[in-house]
Amino acid sequence: MIDLGRLRALHAVAQYGSVNRAAEVLGYTPSAVSQQLAKLERETRTTLIERQGRGIVLTDAARQLASTAARILELVEDAELTLEEQRGQAIGTLGIAAFPTAARGLLPPALARLVDDHPQLDVRVLETDPFEAVAAVNRGEIDIAIVHDWHNTPLALPEGLSRVKLGTDPADVLVPATHRLAGKEFVRAEDLVGERWICQPVGSICYEWLIRTMRRAGVEPEVAYSVAEYQTQLAMLDRGLGIGLLPRLGRGPVPDGVVVVPLQPAPSRRLYAVWRTTTSRRPAITVTLATLKAAWPDRDTA
Repeated sequence: MIDLGRLRALHAVAQYGSVNRAAEVLGYTPSAVSQQLAKLERETRTTLIERQGRGIVLTDAARQLASTAARILELVEDAELTLEEQRGQAIGTLGIAAFPTAARGLLPPALARLVDDHPQLDVRVLETDPFEAVAAVNRGEIDIAIVHDWHNTPLALPEGLSRVKLGTDPADVLVPATHRLAGKEFVRAEDLVGERWICQPVGSICYEWLIRTMRRAGVEPEVAYSVAEYQTQLAMLDRGLGIGLLPRLGRGPVPDGVVVVPLQPAPSRRLYAVWRTTTSRRPAITVTLATLKAAWPDRDTA
């Protein structure tokens, strides 16, 4: 009988294209994955890998076996889900991926409640960008991703994934206290012409939203500082280095030298929890989704 663990290793190498990447996903060392492949070759009396430079390539026979392995692993997962569903308890390991401000502003109370209410559930957290989080869920590496998008920058989901809205997170313009706009009741995009922006790096959803919003108003924004962490952005704002647009969830306290000015029309991002549809009946998924929704802040700021 072919060992299931060795099939899993072959499937991972076929899926991710290298032993190193497969080892990273499986939580093994590259040497351990290579040993699994070698044992599978002896077990099946078939050549599965060929050396190519410093790496390896799978043979046609290996790719056929990997395709079969994918179906077998789906059946195993379905059997595990059925057993867990019959038990009716949230148990086992559950991975959650979240972008930084969600990890800071939403996850702590949700995780604390999960620990208290479901002691047999082992929750693991990965902080990462929404695009990568969705990809990780789609690959089966993560169970639930907390992601966000903006109305003019929607986040597309691959087929086979489901999502539920957790809440809406407003965003504000932040300026130094000495800035010309600091005393305004609100500002519009056209008021921000010629400003130097402190913003998330290129490729992030926040960056794409800023570029699209300002261009729609006929303004080409000058992003002088590409900074991922909100706390760093706030420190730069406090020193008068530019202006920013920050959502409220996970933003943290605003320094005395920074003023919050609402932007009209008011922008907001939508937060979702994303999971593989096939795992919807897993109790660990359902209780975690309910807990995340319950943990959403009732107030406008977080």
